[in-house]
Amino acid sequence: MKTRSKQGDYAGAGAAQVRRNAEEKLLFETTGKEKVYRHRDSILVSLPEGRKTLTTSWLNGGYREDVRTIFNHTVPKGKHAPKELEGGSIPAYLRIIAEKLGTDPDTSSGLLTAANMDNVAIVTNSFRGVEVTAVMTAGIEVNGGRAGDPASYYQEDGSHQFIQGTINMILIIGADLPAYTMTRTIVTASEAKAAALQQLMASSRYSAGIATGSGTDMIAVVCDGTSSLTLTDAGQHSKLGELIGNVVIECTQKALELQSDLTVLSQRDMLVRLERFRISEADYWKAASGMNGDNRKAAFLKTLREMSKNPVLVGATASVLHVVDEISWGLVPETAGRKVAVTVMEALPGMLGMDAAIPFEELTDERDPIIDNWVRVTAWMAKNCDHKDLCGKV
Repeated sequence: MKTRSKQGDYAGAGAAQVRRNAEEKLLFETTGKEKVYRHRDSILVSLPEGRKTLTTSWLNGGYREDVRTIFNHTVPKGKHAPKELEGGSIPAYLRIIAEKLGTDPDTSSGLLTAANMDNVAIVTNSFRGVEVTAVMTAGIEVNGGRAGDPASYYQEDGSHQFIQGTINMILIIGADLPAYTMTRTIVTASEAKAAALQQLMASSRYSAGIATGSGTDMIAVVCDGTSSLTLTDAGQHSKLGELIGNVVIECTQKALELQSDLTVLSQRDMLVRLERFRISEADYWKAASGMNGDNRKAAFLKTLREMSKNPVLVGATASVLHVVDEISWGLVPETAGRKVAVTVMEALPGMLGMDAAIPFEELTDERDPIIDNWVRVTAWMAKNCDHKDLCGKV
């Protein structure tokens, strides 16, 4: 009876497969014949026989040897977002999506995100026949966080709060790995993702820290159980660990560029760097409007935006903000850190080749928070200094 029921459930599987084949587009194929498809609002990875998987999915998650499809699916957002997921729960929703994609929910595992599947990034690298491929979507402009940040909710009675903004990763390794090594790949891949975000100075949205990921990140690891090559170490000391690290760092940054326009170039901006500390243009105008000089808001903000991209000023901002970070981490005493930061501010005219004499004795006080001093000094510069001095070296 159970077999007949399953056959009934999938009586239309052949037709669904035909429809799926007509709608999907092959994006990439590994040397091991894993195939990556784009299918409307999903990315599907079709796995050959003999693959082992380890996923954080609610659907066939954990360690499995029977998964044949892994998908990454976009949950509708904005006005198209449903009040409740179809099926009433995340596991039920994932089964429904698997069916809609023409795959068997019993042999599928799925990841969820709000990212656009047009923005998928794929990076692959190999060494002596061992190929490592990362397939990723990434968005942290809403949900970026740092490990240890304040929680958004307390899970009780099986409740779960879906928060948009996710880095989803499917990692395909062309070698056989024991289950414990597959687990270690998650550690290495997570460290690499955090390193990529650190290199971009990506902001947490829940603290003044540098993001290490998002609160809803998911991962799926695939290895080839039929391979004659067995690798047992995925840590940084191993070549496999190096491959994983480099592939994930590059893929994370590509995915963030595609989804969020977050790049090394977009971060070369004083105002962008200060967003992590919740400093906005409104804070700058509040400081500037109380200073001597013409209170022309539009002209002030225009100069502020242009000068904030001056690479010398960005470098000085990075130096001051790193002192703030080191004070928060306990690496530098606060009094000493404030003194160093004020010294950097006092050196700004020389760095920027300015003729103006900045009234530091009025603008800075080593007893005040470093960022307050920084905003006052740079606001004064935007209001009173020659535009060419501030913006001519972009």
